[in-house]
Amino acid sequence: MKTKIWVGAIVALMVLYLWAAFSSSLKFIQAEEPLAKIIGVAALIIPLVGAYILIREILFGTRTQRMARILESEGLLPEDDLPRSPSGRIEKEAADKDFEKYRAEAEANPDSWRSLHRLALAYDAAGDRKRARSVMRDAIEGFLASADSKVKA
Repeated sequence: MKTKIWVGAIVALMVLYLWAAFSSSLKFIQAEEPLAKIIGVAALIIPLVGAYILIREILFGTRTQRMARILESEGLLPEDDLPRSPSGRIEKEAADKDFEKYRAEAEANPDSWRSLHRLALAYDAAGDRKRARSVMRDAIEGFLASADSKVKA
């Protein structure tokens, strides 16, 4: 719940920033000088890109969470039982060993969003956040194409 509060606060600040940037760009566009109009149009791009990124990330998070709830209800969500260092980081050797299991499962079922979701979690545990997000996007595509996305989780 604490994470959701922080995410909500960050989203609220981002929306405030986007609104301020949008308002400023409109003031530039309404100015008399041609250079100000050009600056206004250029500055309008920033809040539009920001809004796109914000919406994309919120959808990524909500869809990932929805998929995780479905996996949890089916008893298919991997347990978070890997050994950790004193600082709380997952030990790389254990994560790599665990990763191989989920990689083999995903290779055997490449069209299963469930296996891709678990593979993405394994990538994340192994410290490869870039691949984890890429595989999770593939899992989301498969999830949205499946009948599971139509059922309320």
